[in-house]
Amino acid sequence: MFQKIFIAGFLLLLALCFEAKAQQFAGASVAAESGAVSGKITDAATGMPLSGATIYIADLKIGTTTDKGGFYSFSALPSGTFLAEISFMGFGGLAKNIVINGATTYDFTLTTSVLEHANVTVTGVSKATLLKETPTPVTVVSKTFLNRSAGTNLIDALSKTPGVSQLTTGPAISKPFIRGLGYNRLITINDGVRQEGQQWGDEHGIEIDEYSAQKVEILRGPASLMYGSDALAGVVNILSNVPVSEGVIKANLVGALNANNNQLGGYANVTGNVNGINWNVYQSVKKAGDYENAYDGRVLNSRFREANIGGYVGINKSWGYSHLLVSNFNQKLGLVEGERDANGRFILYGGTPLEYTPGNDVLDAKNMLIPYQHVRHLKLALDNNFKLGSGRLSAIIGYQQSQRQEFGNAEMPSEPELWFDLKTINYNIAYHIKERNNLKTAFGISGMQQSNRNKGEEVIIPEYDLFDVGGYLFLQKKFSPKFTGSGGVRIDNRNLNSKAFNEGADQKFEAFKKSFTNVSGSVGLSYGLSQKITLKANAARGFRAPAIPELAANGQHEGTNRYEIGNPNLKSETSIQFDGGAEISTSHLTVVVNAFYNNINNFIFYGKLQNAAGQDSLIDNTTAFKFNQHNARLSGIEFTFDLHPHPLDWLHFENTFSFVNGRFSEAIDGSKNLPLIAPARLLSELRGEFPKQLHPFDNLYVKAEMELVANQNKAFTGFDTETSTTGYSLFNVGFGTDLVLKERKVCQLIVSLNNIGDVSFQSHLSRLKYTAENVVTGRTGVFNMGRNFVAKIIVPLEWKLKQ
Repeated sequence: MFQKIFIAGFLLLLALCFEAKAQQFAGASVAAESGAVSGKITDAATGMPLSGATIYIADLKIGTTTDKGGFYSFSALPSGTFLAEISFMGFGGLAKNIVINGATTYDFTLTTSVLEHANVTVTGVSKATLLKETPTPVTVVSKTFLNRSAGTNLIDALSKTPGVSQLTTGPAISKPFIRGLGYNRLITINDGVRQEGQQWGDEHGIEIDEYSAQKVEILRGPASLMYGSDALAGVVNILSNVPVSEGVIKANLVGALNANNNQLGGYANVTGNVNGINWNVYQSVKKAGDYENAYDGRVLNSRFREANIGGYVGINKSWGYSHLLVSNFNQKLGLVEGERDANGRFILYGGTPLEYTPGNDVLDAKNMLIPYQHVRHLKLALDNNFKLGSGRLSAIIGYQQSQRQEFGNAEMPSEPELWFDLKTINYNIAYHIKERNNLKTAFGISGMQQSNRNKGEEVIIPEYDLFDVGGYLFLQKKFSPKFTGSGGVRIDNRNLNSKAFNEGADQKFEAFKKSFTNVSGSVGLSYGLSQKITLKANAARGFRAPAIPELAANGQHEGTNRYEIGNPNLKSETSIQFDGGAEISTSHLTVVVNAFYNNINNFIFYGKLQNAAGQDSLIDNTTAFKFNQHNARLSGIEFTFDLHPHPLDWLHFENTFSFVNGRFSEAIDGSKNLPLIAPARLLSELRGEFPKQLHPFDNLYVKAEMELVANQNKAFTGFDTETSTTGYSLFNVGFGTDLVLKERKVCQLIVSLNNIGDVSFQSHLSRLKYTAENVVTGRTGVFNMGRNFVAKIIVPLEWKLKQ
């Protein structure tokens, strides 16, 4: 009954959606509702116009820049109240509500500031909202930050932000963790669509092109109402397609080098906006060899390659917008096994007649070796937002196909042993009531229809069909200029139909059906104690239904040295989390403190299976693990301290400290520590910025970084699942600049040297830490990347069309 009611509601909203669209195209009072906004952006101190300042309206996905006189203009806009973000390099940003009703004029003044621009977040809320008015802890990662970060993938950059760590299986596979939780406890959103791959696996990445990301919003804690269950940890919202100004066509050419693994990368895109028709087309490539460190030398088969393509085409008019998004992610990546010979050198094809110790010709090459994965992720989505009655209706419908093949047989290299074919239809339809008395209200439904099929010779999870649907209500009320409250409630239902499977004469999987229903919600407050001090508090309840591997896995999980067995009796995880925070922001100092406590009932984990003699159970010569659950709690703190001392306004001293403690309510096999908890970490950066002082080298910066990672002695040692990890200290340096000739930006150059001391270290969340022992040195596992020189050049091109 629950499912039928929500299907009926979904169809009704969809019908209303297309009916409203048809009315708009039929010419129902379009002209009367069309609005225009224009104005001037100036320097508050001098009154001079700011040429090239940006004004962006996130809810309408439209933006523009000022001309030489500081003037901007929008035409054919929908009526309503929207939050506009105004920014310019070297000036403090603004975020102001503007009312569009006919022809409207808004002038803005910006003040010079060494602080970052004011950011706007759209994650999990009704409409775009000021960061300071959002009660949940949110980090907004800009394109500038992403460009300056020197890593091998997108999660490398995001892991430098408060409360975020990464689970890695070599340089190509990184999974985000927020406050000690990852996998299916975290939702990744890409351009409004919930990303669905095989995120339950250690060696399964997020399947999103790194270079295409323009902005990332990281929501910490179970406060996402719009994107569904499973967000116990939070949400990573990656934005790839951002429309440019009307009458402008832009292009970017990017070249990148990581010297340690001889990684070469390239990216090109063309984006434009002509008469409301806007588009973006991009292509990216990566090709990397094996990385190196002082202890292991070249780490055999850590190589990878990518060839991705994507973009969108859309229309923005007075009735709203409609965008069609397309992306095709294509990646091949080697799987590091870490087996060695008696001399401590890596071997290929261990345990087979083809086993041998490769020489430098193989170690220095980039061709794929067995075992490796081939990952393809196709995504199509239609993103709509238009006027319906006095409010607005948003509707996102997406289709995804994630195909993951694992090739592990050296004697039959072209035959995939594992082949997951996952197809997902996502939907999120919401009605946004017209804002009245500073009250924002939205209600809607979202969910997905999903099916997984096995096409390989080996099968470790059953084929299944899943239907997920949820309804939500969100409210945000600004009671005064200082006091904002927000919250909402959501109810979800998940129906899972798992298929039977016979392997020869034996039944490997039994058929079963499961249904999970639960309620999540949040309530929070943001209070401006003064113009410089903001206090925040939030309480949230979240839930997560067990994933299919946890319920029904039956097979050896490659790369983890585990034979995993599901538990069909698992219950849903539920959590109650409390967040509290404070922000102090002055002209030359920013301090942000966030603390949290998260109590999770029925936390799911895996433990060793014991045989009748009380010893480890072996299946196919691999230790067997079975999923179980127990109550757990997590707590922690994130502390950010940024100093911009006067009169040395060019100097920035930025520090971020993160700490998470995770404990079971009772000891599990002698250990109360939760698995996969990153150790305490301090990131410090000393940076000098010179926007105009060294022309033609504009926006020049020079930086030195220090990363201090503490020992992790609170590992989950139950069932020998984890071992303690020694801390380490890494030092990095870098610089970057824009080359500007005749008032035109020719290119941007970014150079970094990471791990200057060539320190050999193991991250606590590196799965390569648990590969075989090197019998020569006595060291267990493979170590992370050593010293790495990184260079990136970005060439921007722009054409302005005559209006």
